[in-house]
Formats: sequence, structure tokens, C-alpha cells
Amino acid sequence: MSIPRPSAPIAALAVLLAASPQARAIDLGEVGGFELSFEGLFQVDGYRYRDDWSHLGDDTDVRRSELVLKGAHASGFDWVVGYDSKSEKWLDVNARIRFDGRSQHLRVGQFKQPTGLEELSSSTTNDFIAKAAATNTFAVSRRLGVGWGIDQGDWSVSASWFDRELTRNEAEGDGFAARGTWAPLRGEGRVLHLGLSASRRDAPDDGIRLRARPNMDLAGIRLLDTGAIADARRATTVGAEAMWIQGPVKVQAEWFESTVERRDSRDFDGSGGYASVVWQPGGQTWDYREGVPRTPGAGGEPAGLWQLGVRYDRLDLDDPGAGIAGGTMDVWTAGVNWYHGEHLKLALNYVEADTARDTGPPTGWLDVDPSSIQARVQLAW
Repeated sequence: MSIPRPSAPIAALAVLLAASPQARAIDLGEVGGFELSFEGLFQVDGYRYRDDWSHLGDDTDVRRSELVLKGAHASGFDWVVGYDSKSEKWLDVNARIRFDGRSQHLRVGQFKQPTGLEELSSSTTNDFIAKAAATNTFAVSRRLGVGWGIDQGDWSVSASWFDRELTRNEAEGDGFAARGTWAPLRGEGRVLHLGLSASRRDAPDDGIRLRARPNMDLAGIRLLDTGAIADARRATTVGAEAMWIQGPVKVQAEWFESTVERRDSRDFDGSGGYASVVWQPGGQTWDYREGVPRTPGAGGEPAGLWQLGVRYDRLDLDDPGAGIAGGTMDVWTAGVNWYHGEHLKLALNYVEADTARDTGPPTGWLDVDPSSIQARVQLAW
């Protein structure tokens, strides 16, 4: 597993950020009353596979190369434009106005839809290199739409109407999403978080297809796959989430139930979720706002911020009654993260997956148990 040498611009940027380790974003000054800032995220992943079926794909590649320009006005109006040059797709591209003491907001454009705790967490501070399979399969990510939200500290509610992704030939199907959270216990280094979410989206003309990689983002093969459900009308997903933070320990879990309504056949039901535990041996805890945990970062810690974690997740795309055998998957992930300063993060994960799927004749049952060692180098500013 070899990591490609960084290009000259990336190497120069790394030197620049090292010279100003406490600057999280690059301040561009004020233009027209807006404080402008420039942010970015560059991730390189390297994988070493052990698979018992076929080669799973690339073992080293750039995962993300994101550039983000932001503007914020003292009146409570802000905007953001983001683009990922690796996947050649738009990220957050929206404008937002905050009101009612900034506890409420109205947002227009492309943004993450309110459909899950892990999905709404920042990609720069994910606990593990890959999100849980259920999150990637059922949560609605960025879509064009209109959203409203209110955050009162101990509780929050958000809702949105959405359409397709801004980037052409990506996700389609209009719908709506909503999420509510409640923190009955909330104090310094101590949070109990509970939440519910729901989404409903119409199927595009070519139907709905649910599939998943074995928690290996660079893998070219999706071992779970319902195939195209051509007579799909819409998909409805409900999710439940819970999180407990006690000092340097965070326990987090989510579960999704999804139904694809069909015109000519019995509806399809799928489900999945995960549970994880993360420990920060240095004693740091997490911040909490807008219903999402916030990793504190290394700051001035000489040894940086260390995290040790383990996660179990399951995904079930089998529904014999609907005549669909998408497969089942159980995955264990163990990982360690190290944040240095405000910009550098190194991550190492071990992933062990157990998948089973009836592909029908002539292959029959595929019982595949791939595993991988995954490494990530991340530069964020």
C-alpha cells in the first residue's frame, strides 16, 4: 500500500498551514459587508485488502479534494459555495438567513438533508474512515431544496423540501425530510441525545436501486444490491438515533427502516443501523450544538488529540416476500485517529465484513467475507 506523492500546490499549502497552525480557515477579509473565508479538505486513502471472492478495486486514491468559499454578514445572512474536484460534483451551495436571535434559520440551495446523526456530522471529523453502510444506503445527502430549522440548545427541529442534486446525472427524485432532537441531559462533558428523522422521496423514471460497499469507500464492487426496482413509486425512511457523551467517551447508535412502494408488486422493506463507542484517552470531550457532536480538535495539545473507537453495523436488503434478494451484511470496524494542530488528521481502521446474498442461478449464494486495513491522511483548513 503506497501513498502517492503530493503535488507541488498541496505540498506548498501544507507548509503554509504548518506556519499558522491555529488558523482553522483562511481569512480573506471583508467584501461588501461579508467576512469571506476559504476552507478546504484533502484526503488520501490507502487500503490493503484480504478478500475471498475478487479484487475489490483501487488500493490507493484521493478520497476528497474539496474547496469551499464562505461569506458571513453581521446581520445573520451567510452563504457557501463548495466543490469537490475529485468526484467533480458540487457540495454545499446555498444561502441562509438566521433570525429570532439566530435560533432559527431559512436555507435555500443545496445542503445536507436532515436525515441522520452520522450523515449530518462533518466529513473532517468522522469517527471512522467510512460511514456505516446503513447511513450511506438510507440517508438523503445533499440535494437542492428549501429548509427551515430551529435550535434551542436542548432541542432542535428541522425540515426541508428537496429535489435532485445540483450536479447533473447524480441523485434524483423530489421529496421532503424532517428531524427532531432532544437532549434531556446536557452539561459540560455530559450529553444524552435522542432523535428521530423521516424522509420521503419519489422514484426517478429509472426506479430505485439500493446497494452498498463493504464499508470500503474505494472498493469498486458493491456486495449488496437490490438491482433496479423499476416499478418503484417512492421510498419512505424513518430513523431513530441516540448518543451518550460522558467526558472522553461517546456512545452513538442509529437505526433505519425503509420501505419502497411499488406499482405492480409487493412493497420492499429494508433496514440497517450501527452502534459505536469512541474514547479520547487524553481526556478531551465533545462539543454539542444543533443536534450534532463536534470534535474539539487538537488545538494546543502537544500530543495532539487521540481517538480509539469500535463500531458494529448491519444492513439488510433481503425481502423474500417482495421477491428481492439484495443481501445482508454485518461489519466490525476498529479504528484510531490522531489530530495534530488544526489541520492534520491521520486515521487507521481495520474492517471485517460478513456478507451473504442469493444471486440466483447459476451462481447461487455468495457468502463473501472481505476485510481490509485502511489508512487516511487528511489535510483540512
